Amino acid sequence: MDVNTGNTAWVLTSTALVLFMTPGLAFFYGGMVRSKNVLGMLMQNFFAMGIVTVLWVFVGYTLAFGRAGDGGWLGNFDFIGLKDLTGVVDEAGLPVLAFVAFQMTFAIITPALITGAVADRMRFSAWVGFIILWSILVYAPVAHWIFGGGWLAERGALDFAGGAVVHVNAGAAALVLVLLLGKRLGWPREPMPPHSLPFTLLGTGILWFGWFGFNAGSALAADGIAAQAFMNTFVAAAAAMLGWLIVERIKTGHATTLGAASGAVAGLVAITPCAGFVGGMAPIAIGAIAGAVCYLAISLKFRLGYDDSLDVVAVHLVGGLIGSVLLGLFADAAVNEAGADGVFFGGGWSLFGEQVLAVAVVMVFSFVVSGAIALALRAILPGGIRVTEDDEQVGLDQTQHAETGYALERV
Repeated sequence: MDVNTGNTAWVLTSTALVLFMTPGLAFFYGGMVRSKNVLGMLMQNFFAMGIVTVLWVFVGYTLAFGRAGDGGWLGNFDFIGLKDLTGVVDEAGLPVLAFVAFQMTFAIITPALITGAVADRMRFSAWVGFIILWSILVYAPVAHWIFGGGWLAERGALDFAGGAVVHVNAGAAALVLVLLLGKRLGWPREPMPPHSLPFTLLGTGILWFGWFGFNAGSALAADGIAAQAFMNTFVAAAAAMLGWLIVERIKTGHATTLGAASGAVAGLVAITPCAGFVGGMAPIAIGAIAGAVCYLAISLKFRLGYDDSLDVVAVHLVGGLIGSVLLGLFADAAVNEAGADGVFFGGGWSLFGEQVLAVAVVMVFSFVVSGAIALALRAILPGGIRVTEDDEQVGLDQTQHAETGYALERV
């Protein structure tokens, strides 16, 4: 099979775009923490780029995409260490290693999303242990179930670029971690405002830019489906920003820059599972709903008393749920023949049911296994998974990394 150079160029470009999202996420989150923890946040995200890359080459890819037969639960070890993949080209003319690299960037950013929930209080050593185990025991199986042709894909669940695999998966893990870590010192009595909203807006811009590779790149070809996914991504983010700001303005009397950033990301999250399966006005509806609902979901942490530092649960778990379930309503087989028709296009409730099942299974699996990993680490690691009160007051930058984000001197 000859290499399709156009498709290969697009997938390689998309791979670079998605990798760039992780530094973008680091700035998005880093601007929202207090200045004494900015390097701690940046380091957790950048570390994901190192450790997950190595894990993916050794074992992650083969567990997620190795052959497992019909309805598989986990890939086999045929491709351990990327064995026998050099020079292999698939039936569409795409070098397999290009696909491996593209999927590797998804494996990197998914656990990185969790860092926003545990900000300000998780030991770096605990994060190292958690991301290693989580990537193998949680991400790889879930990726296989849907992306790798496993049992949820066999049943008919759709997830174009990771609503369940990435966002619901990471959001459920974030929720159980914050429950086990406990609240930050002083939360919610003491105000803990973002230390650099310009950083957060810069990160939002990088995320939005990279998300075109995330969603449109998932077409794995430079074709009409990629163009549709590209447009849907653009439109949904814009609609979600507006939806968030409208509700925020009604509720608080102000439209904030943090709200604009968070709303755009909520829309990007929600359109991710739908990007290559919907068209027309659907991305506007999906984005606007996600922006409004994700904003309202933030209040849950105050009502229920869990300290999700940077609203990962409200944006990624809720946003991923919204997008995955709404796909069961808005999916249009005329957009992508590999998809299906949702309720609004005459497909009945079958797809909707499969979408609900997929997100429910992923949420429960991730919550339970992530909790087991965290409990095991808390029992094994000296000092557990949370920094001491003294270290938390000083900040993670100095106590975990012996560095300071800002060296301000009088001149």
